[in-house]
Order: sequence, then C-alpha cells, then structure tokens
Amino acid sequence: MQALSGAGYPGVPSYDAVDNVIPYVGGEEPKVEREPQKMLGTLRDGQIVPAAFVTSAHCNRVPVLEGHLECISVELERKATLDEVTAALRDFRALPQELNLPSAPQPPLVLRDEPDRPQIRRDRDAGNGMATVVGRVRECPILDYKFVALAHNTLRGAAGGSVLNAELMLTQGYIK
Repeated sequence: MQALSGAGYPGVPSYDAVDNVIPYVGGEEPKVEREPQKMLGTLRDGQIVPAAFVTSAHCNRVPVLEGHLECISVELERKATLDEVTAALRDFRALPQELNLPSAPQPPLVLRDEPDRPQIRRDRDAGNGMATVVGRVRECPILDYKFVALAHNTLRGAAGGSVLNAELMLTQGYIK
C-alpha cells in the first residue's frame, strides 16, 4: 500500500485519491518483485547475483501522504518458533548501526506488539523516519509467518536512504 507521495509530482489527481484505493501502480509490482533479490544478492565478478527466492507483489496507491505499508508472508528455510522470529526482528542490527552512522536509526527495525500496529500516521516517523516498523507477526497457515512492515517512503526510501548509503560508502572507502 503506497502513499500518494510515491507517485511523485504532480501525483495522483485529488478526485482519484480521496475516498479511494487504486489497485494498480504502473511499473511498481515488477520492481518490488526484483529489488529484494538484488538487495539481498551477492557481488561476484563486479556483477550482482540475485538472491534465490521468489517475491509476489500487489501494489496499491492509498490515500495517505507518506508511508508505504506491506503485508508480508514468508516461508523460511527452516521452521522457526514465533519467539525466534520476533527475537531476530527485535535484535537485528546491520553495518550502519554497528558503525553508528549519523543517519542510521537505532534500532533499524521497531517491533510493535499491539495487534493494530504499525499504523502509517502513528508510526512512519519512527527513528526520524529512517526505521522500519514491523507488527502483527504471527504464524501463517500457508507459509510460515506473516507480518506487516511500514517504511517512510520519502525519508527512508528516497532522501534519507541516499544519505545513509553515502555515509556507508564513505566509511567503507568507496567515496572520498
């Protein structure tokens, strides 16, 4: 469920957005299906080798200004307990957190235990808009687990994500 700001300027006409959910966002579904494999892939001989998993996406434009919300179901390589899954989410830290980069949210994932969270208006600004908020983690009758994830599309997804990437590249010696 993608915010109106994800459409860029001039965006979605107001009469199309108000009191509506648009069940098609041109070009987004293939992108959402490809990007995770690239991001979680490996670099080999100067080329990205995509990770070996499949993603199926639905993208809808929803009448909120900022914040993308995903409903996710996953199948794990090995069956984990609910406590293991929630601990992995709660304890997750990546290189930006280890390096204490200025734009890196501490923690990068905020796990909410309430049954009605995350909510876009209440949770999109977690970690100054740079954290991902995860909630409703529960067993899935088809795959292993399902949950809801929320990210601020303009802060984490665009501007802030670029700044964090530049900070990481600087500390790793890729840029000077």
